[in-house]
Amino acid sequence: MSQVKRIGIIICARYRDCGGGKCFRALRERRGAFSAYPPDEPVEIVGYSTCGGCPGGNVEYVPAEMKKNGAEIIHLATGMVVGYPPCPHLRKFKAYIEKAYELPVVIGTHPIPQKYMKVHETLGFWRENGMEELIQPLLYEPLIIKTAYD
Repeated sequence: MSQVKRIGIIICARYRDCGGGKCFRALRERRGAFSAYPPDEPVEIVGYSTCGGCPGGNVEYVPAEMKKNGAEIIHLATGMVVGYPPCPHLRKFKAYIEKAYELPVVIGTHPIPQKYMKVHETLGFWRENGMEELIQPLLYEPLIIKTAYD
């Protein structure tokens, strides 16, 4: 039997009322950024919180609580990528959490819904700001999956 992988998720404060349905579904289905976890590897969400609002005040404290609860990895939710404008602090959040808490950080959770893909592909923000390199696991789901997450 595999060890349980313990995960913390930080979402954008604009979506503070989000119930996490897409994230939890994607984890269960191993889609989006969660495709990195083998289907037979047990996973547990040990923390789910917002960034605290721009410029991310909770990012300084929430990972500590998640780590105390056993988090081995932190995911910055897909909403930080697809909301408009996308979070301008993603790289800083990732660098800070990895340095301060020695926890790896993954950008993304659930697949990017197709309705957001269509808009962002025309805006060019991801290309202009080098975001594509950060969000690779989110870009290559089949159309049917992206549409299912609309």
